[in-house]
Amino acid sequence: MRRFKAVVIGGSGYGGAELIRRLLIHPDVELVRVASVDHVGEPIGAVHLPLSGRTNLRFEDLAPGAAVAGCDVALLGLPHKVSARKVPEIFAASPNVKLVDMSGDFRLKDVAAYERFYGGAHPHPELLGRFVYGLPELNRDAIRAAQAVASPGCFATTIELALLPLARAGRLGGIVQVVGITGSSGSGVAPSLGTHHPIRAVNLKTYKVLDHQHAPEIGEALAQAGARGLQLQFVPVSAPLSRGILATSFVEVPASETSESIAALYASAYEGEPFVRFVRDRLPEVAAVSGSNYAEVGFTLGEAHGPTRTLAVVSATDNLIKGGAGQAIQNMNLMLGLPETASLEDPGPWP
Repeated sequence: MRRFKAVVIGGSGYGGAELIRRLLIHPDVELVRVASVDHVGEPIGAVHLPLSGRTNLRFEDLAPGAAVAGCDVALLGLPHKVSARKVPEIFAASPNVKLVDMSGDFRLKDVAAYERFYGGAHPHPELLGRFVYGLPELNRDAIRAAQAVASPGCFATTIELALLPLARAGRLGGIVQVVGITGSSGSGVAPSLGTHHPIRAVNLKTYKVLDHQHAPEIGEALAQAGARGLQLQFVPVSAPLSRGILATSFVEVPASETSESIAALYASAYEGEPFVRFVRDRLPEVAAVSGSNYAEVGFTLGEAHGPTRTLAVVSATDNLIKGGAGQAIQNMNLMLGLPETASLEDPGPWP
């Protein structure tokens, strides 16, 4: 069987490292080049140390057309706004290449929301409808048929997986409050005063309170799944860990709901999903998913107060894998007609 050929464009960051790592062990896909404007000419292993000796590839400064030449699939690890400028060049050079974009440039259908949350008009809004939103648990069939997929954000993935069963059951609407705690790798390779780990390691702080760019993405995805009138109030928290996300979503449900009825809903929704674990005997935690493409979802149901009670849904992912590059590989597998779990089944380290 012929192996598919892949290129990573934007491979010098943490997400790029995970893309490269998963492609190097993939049984059906060959990584043929890595494009980057940083570390040009350097071996991959000189920048991503765990990959030392695993490949002879070097970082190459390539125009998009040259980068995708001869490839079946391109995986983009580029920053927001950069992807939006490169994608038209990629399609012009290789009209049939399959593309998975990890930036936020093609996740939203609402152009006005993009302009507000990403700080400028979208340079190619005509391409937004060409991308399928890449949450497999929501859009698996559409992803299989897609040429272009916008892989979800890390917070978005974690929160959507927490709330997706409720949305599909018609039980999600109104105000939903979420607190999401994230590790420093989500801020990228380049340190800043607010993200540099020596400071972060001794600190907890909120940021982009009620104004995070993943909020409209979550709203669009859950509305597609069946949520009605959802008002997401999201508070992200910068935490002293290098990778992982833990989100707690608070939903008011009828007092008649029981732990058994909620558990049955979630067990049914995630039965057979290869990378979502619904846990009952404990609540999800970062250490259980760190280093893997798995997500965990669990819940606690509060006491009834009048007509409602509070459902707290806890979800955990590795922001770089299920919340990033691993999910991009999962989408690639679906698009190429390969086993969805290829190169992604390892459970991660412990501890």
